Amino acid sequence: MVTKKTAKAECISPDALQHLKSYKYQAVDKSFVSRYILKHYWEFCANFLPRWLAPNAVTLIGFGFIISNVALLTIMIPDLVSPTEPWVYFSFAFGMWAYSTMDNLDGKQARKTGTSSPLGELFDHGIDSLNCTLASCLNVGAVGLGCSWQGVFTALIPCLPMWFSTWETYHTHVLYLGYFNGPTEGLIIACAIIVASGIWGPQIWSQPVAQLLGNEWLFKDYTGIDLWVPTIGGAFLFAHFPLCVINVVRARRAANLPVAPVFLEWAPIITFSVSCVAWLFSPGSHLLANNHLVLFCITLSFVFGRMTTKIILAHLTKQPFPMWTNLLVPLVLGATIANLPRVGLPSLSADAELWFLRGYFVFAVTIYARWAHLVIGAMCEFLGIRCLHIPYDKDVRPRTPAGFSGVQVTSPKRGGLKSA
Repeated sequence: MVTKKTAKAECISPDALQHLKSYKYQAVDKSFVSRYILKHYWEFCANFLPRWLAPNAVTLIGFGFIISNVALLTIMIPDLVSPTEPWVYFSFAFGMWAYSTMDNLDGKQARKTGTSSPLGELFDHGIDSLNCTLASCLNVGAVGLGCSWQGVFTALIPCLPMWFSTWETYHTHVLYLGYFNGPTEGLIIACAIIVASGIWGPQIWSQPVAQLLGNEWLFKDYTGIDLWVPTIGGAFLFAHFPLCVINVVRARRAANLPVAPVFLEWAPIITFSVSCVAWLFSPGSHLLANNHLVLFCITLSFVFGRMTTKIILAHLTKQPFPMWTNLLVPLVLGATIANLPRVGLPSLSADAELWFLRGYFVFAVTIYARWAHLVIGAMCEFLGIRCLHIPYDKDVRPRTPAGFSGVQVTSPKRGGLKSA
């Protein structure tokens, strides 16, 4: 018989929990926008948060805006193409901005209430992982990309920089955000694009750039959609990805550790990415043709969230790098079945494939929720805290769990600050 205590130990061992006491949060944010503009906005907003509101609850409230927007998306723009009422697009932009605001306020709330803990980092970045594909779906619908290859690219590409940043943090022990990064400048651009769709309609992104700029020769043969994919793809391939690799290699060499083995750790994200492409663009798949990209992305948000959160947990508890999650099994299976026609075998019908995806969704949510519940419960029990509640006594100020520093930390080699 498996007890709750045994189940918790299977997810995170008592020995691993001991490392939480010595964990120190370190981060670098070199963005000028964050440090000189948004910093003051976040500090202003933080003044309105009541002291009884738990930091993790702040994070969860922000994520609630994204969930509401995704629900609105499925109702108002089910095909991710058809134009809709302007207020819908403005709602998307507001929801994304509200999520970003809450995501930056949770650390300030933790310091204000004296409740910083390793659980806060796991909860915060875990929610960020879930949000990767969900928020991107809002952009797909706002630009009117639909279930095209550009839509698939836009919806899934954020997973790559998120995963490699998490991988980098695992080895360098520092969360690094550059001068131009996704959580700040990338989100501002995404919100601006959605607002533009609300003002002028999503059709503007299908018009020649030269026409929009009033210039007859500049990008005269390209639309905004044509330039979107190479711009985003290039930013990842030539800026974000190389820096992650360089920083990890430097950290390994500085610690006199072998470098080559770390590249084997790319196996999960390669499996994830290849399986997604192989499934959606296979001759036996009907998901894109029948407008099921949103359901696919919602399902994959839990799969990807499990992948990255396991890395974060391993980092917090100084455990070996997690190479696999069972949530990848249905993804690989779905990609395999969808490609059976390539070898002359029948694939699933459109209805059967949809039910398979629905089953995958239920499986992913169940496994993820159970794992998250057990891990959060084990960490709360060990640290003597509550996840979404501050045991607040008006005469006793809440104290940070022993051994954890939730203050801002400056990297001596890189400089810059980032709120915990």
